[in-house]
Amino acid sequence: MAGGTSVEAQHLNSRLYQDSLRTAIATAGNDSARAVLAFQLSETLASRDTVQAAHYLGQAQRWAGRHPLLKALYPYYSGVVLARNKGQEAIKQYRLADSLLEPFDDSLAFAIRSKALHRYGAQLLRQDDPGKFADIILNKAIPLARRSGDSTLIGKHFLGIGYVFYNHGQYDIADGYMRTALRVLRGGHAPPEQQIVNYIALAENLSEWDHNDEVPEMLDSARAMLAPYPESDHWVDFYAAEGLYFNEAKDYKSALASLEKGIAVADRLHIVYEKQRLQLQQYYALHRLGSYKEALRLLEYLMRQPEMMGIVTNRLLVYEGMANTTLALGNARSAWEWQKQYSDVSDSFHASRLKNEISALEVRYRNAENQEKIARLEAENRQAQLAGHNARLQFWLLAAVSFIVLASAVFFIFQYRSSRKVARQKLKEMEQSQMLATSQAMLEGEERERRRVARDLHDGLGGMLAGMKIRLSGMASGGEDNALFSVIGQLDHSVNELRRIARNMMPENLLKFGLDTALGDLCESMSTPATHIRYQSIGMVPGMPVQTQVTIYRIVQEALANAIRHADAREVLLQCSQDGSLFFITIEDDGKGFALSEKEKAGGTGLANIRNRVHYLKGKLDITSVINEGTAINIELHVETDS
Repeated sequence: MAGGTSVEAQHLNSRLYQDSLRTAIATAGNDSARAVLAFQLSETLASRDTVQAAHYLGQAQRWAGRHPLLKALYPYYSGVVLARNKGQEAIKQYRLADSLLEPFDDSLAFAIRSKALHRYGAQLLRQDDPGKFADIILNKAIPLARRSGDSTLIGKHFLGIGYVFYNHGQYDIADGYMRTALRVLRGGHAPPEQQIVNYIALAENLSEWDHNDEVPEMLDSARAMLAPYPESDHWVDFYAAEGLYFNEAKDYKSALASLEKGIAVADRLHIVYEKQRLQLQQYYALHRLGSYKEALRLLEYLMRQPEMMGIVTNRLLVYEGMANTTLALGNARSAWEWQKQYSDVSDSFHASRLKNEISALEVRYRNAENQEKIARLEAENRQAQLAGHNARLQFWLLAAVSFIVLASAVFFIFQYRSSRKVARQKLKEMEQSQMLATSQAMLEGEERERRRVARDLHDGLGGMLAGMKIRLSGMASGGEDNALFSVIGQLDHSVNELRRIARNMMPENLLKFGLDTALGDLCESMSTPATHIRYQSIGMVPGMPVQTQVTIYRIVQEALANAIRHADAREVLLQCSQDGSLFFITIEDDGKGFALSEKEKAGGTGLANIRNRVHYLKGKLDITSVINEGTAINIELHVETDS
């Protein structure tokens, strides 16, 4: 089912918000302030009342006068008003706004350009061009949102990318982007309506991804935020998500009840496409209940709706439904014709290429971020060099017009201080180098000792215990000796425990099958009835040195152990991905959280071990923890691959 991608979520009480804007316009102290408020009011009215939206847009244009920035803002808000009925004209206005605002080095200009590009991409998405949408969001809109400092806007963009992957059935990747969006929105204290949209999107994605057991948590979070606002537009999307959940749970009567509530809200708000989304969910419930004639009438109605049929993924769903329903009614000929239409639209080469293009865009986005960091560092270095050059030039100009003795004194003082600064810097670098070398030696020595002890335990003591077991078994075979058999059982348990300890000290599957397999086995072995650990890997490639793989394994092992022992977590998510020489680790849990400052004061070895190993791989560690909400650990490591 095609999801939404709008950069703007409706306010929880749109009428109250609009009234407050009207009051602010009436009491504003100057025309510039009135223009900004009228622009905002036209934007919030555009989805319901284009006539009123156009009225306030005209008012804003008059109040803007010749103010350069306000004049440059006008095309964006004009595009918002045009988007409902004149998509192509809206696209032109969004692109014009981006062009006119480009010269302004201003946070408002960056934010509006970012929003204009998102809306431009959303129009392309409605024309079945998701690759272009993803390109615009990843490479243009998100960088501008970061320059504006608006974390809420960044979260909306990540959610939009999540919807692209969701609409093309890549639910695991969509889940990652949607959860990233939620973290950004929470961290930036985004307004509740944005978080509601995110919770609903996650609920729908989890339902489609066969993770229906996780959906109630998302729906409950959205319902709690929506409860004080019974008139909110967001109830339409909420009931759509709830209906999908009940459909996937095979509770079709509850699904129909939820969807009817959503359709009633959509009718009241005159939201055409959202109503059609709900009706398509109704079809699935009716078909699965065996009400084939009613289901067929609903599909025939949807086929006549341009909003529904204008999107390829929706056409595929409708054609597939027609084939299944006509076949259930005994019309095999009609079912075959609908199946042929479905196959024609669902050309496998096109679908595969589309997914590859979107995934490639994601990789290019990661690379672009790295290049942006490098360029920023180079610019800072050039600026520092230029500043030093200017300082020296001023010094010599001053020396030329000063007394020789005074100039010499100043010069020697300057040289003395510089040499002391350089000496301190070199000493600091030597200390850091020595610390790194010591840390490296300690970690390598620790791993060598682990391997030696594991080998001695497995081959030495393990072999001796196994021999003792064989001899005792032979002694016991001649007759019934319950005490002896009990000793043999205890000895067998000891052998198994010894081998488990040896594997934990140096996992054989890491040496035999590589890091990806070893991490998957680690998550499976550490999962308990009380704590479920999910593992996702993206783009991991073989070829890293064994010592690097072991270090990464130890980082993950320590972090997972902390989540199980200290956090009392029910769900833990481990994500590992690689982009060339960069290796990313994300570990999230829903445990009891902790105060980071207090944790560091306590001096525990677990967190220190993780920091030491991250430092060894020249990486960065970021920990976010909220009491009673959980902990997120994000790690970026620099790794090498064997040539």
